[in-house]
Amino acid sequence: MNELATIDETQDSACYPIRTVADLTHVNPITLRAWERRYGLFEPVRKASGHRLYTQGHVDLITRVVGLLDRGLRIGQIKAQLDAEARAKRTERGEHQAGDDLWKRHIDGMIAAVIQFNEAALEEVYGNALSLYPMDVVTSRLLLPLLQELGRRWEQDEGSIAEEHFFAFYLRNKLGARFHHRPRTGNGAKLLMACLPGDRHETGLLLFALNASSAGYVTILLGADMPLEDLPAVVGKTGCQAIVLSGVLMPAPEVLSQDLPRLTRRTNVPVLLGGPASVKAHDVLRRTGVRALGADLNMGLERLLEIVPVNRR
Repeated sequence: MNELATIDETQDSACYPIRTVADLTHVNPITLRAWERRYGLFEPVRKASGHRLYTQGHVDLITRVVGLLDRGLRIGQIKAQLDAEARAKRTERGEHQAGDDLWKRHIDGMIAAVIQFNEAALEEVYGNALSLYPMDVVTSRLLLPLLQELGRRWEQDEGSIAEEHFFAFYLRNKLGARFHHRPRTGNGAKLLMACLPGDRHETGLLLFALNASSAGYVTILLGADMPLEDLPAVVGKTGCQAIVLSGVLMPAPEVLSQDLPRLTRRTNVPVLLGGPASVKAHDVLRRTGVRALGADLNMGLERLLEIVPVNRR
C-alpha cells in the first residue's frame, strides 16, 4: 500500500459516500475514481458490498490535491509531492513529540476536570494554554480535539449528560466573551448565524463565527434552537448576505422536508449548513437548496469564502 493510502481513519469515524465527497470538495466522482485508480493518490474504505466510503482524512487529502493543482502542479507530479509531505510530517511529529505530549496532558487535564465538575481546574488548564500559545493554536490543538474526545465519551456512554452541560456552559461563556470583545471594525459580507431548530449545541457555531469574524465577515448571532421562519425578516432588516446554520444533531424530519425548503424559497441569499448534520443529511440538503459546509471548521470557512466572498457587496 502506498504512503498516501495510509490515512489515519481513526481521526474521524464517520464515512461518506463518493457523492458527498464530490460535493464537499468540488471534484466530480469520475475524477475521484481516476485519482484513485490511475494515480494511486488514496485508497477508500471498502464495504463488504464493494461500495467506496471516504473518511474526513480523505476529504482533507482531496482538498490538498485541488490546492496543488491550483498552484500549477500536474496531476502526475502530485503523488511525489504528497509522499514528500507525508515523510516530512512524520519527521516533524517525531521532533515535536514532547509538544504533542504537552497537549495530550492539557486535554487529559480538562477531561479530568469535567468528570469532577471542577471549574477551577478547567480554568487552570485552559488559562495555562492561553498564556503560552495564541488563541488559534489553542483552538486547533486543545479545544477541537477535546470536543471530539468528549463527544466520543458521550456517544459511548462513558460520560453523563450532566458532564456535557457543565462543560458546554463553561466553554460557551469563554467563547461568548471572546465573541463579545471581537473587533467590530470589519466591513465584509454580513452573515446571519444560528443553530437549527431543536439544536442547543452552540459551541461549533461560536467557533465558526469567531473564525468568520477573523476572516473579515460581519456576524450576527441568534444562538441555539432558532425557528427558521423568523430568519427572512431578519435578513431583510439587516442586509445579511448569507444565512449560516449549525447542526450537531440530525434535525427533525419536518425541518429537512418542510422548514429548510421553505426558508430557501423565502430568501434570496445563500443558506448554508455546517456541523455533523450537514454531512449526515447531505443528500437531502442538496434537494432543499441548502449548501453543506461540512464538519471541519477550516474547510467550512474555505467553502464559505467560495460561496460568499468576504468583500461581497
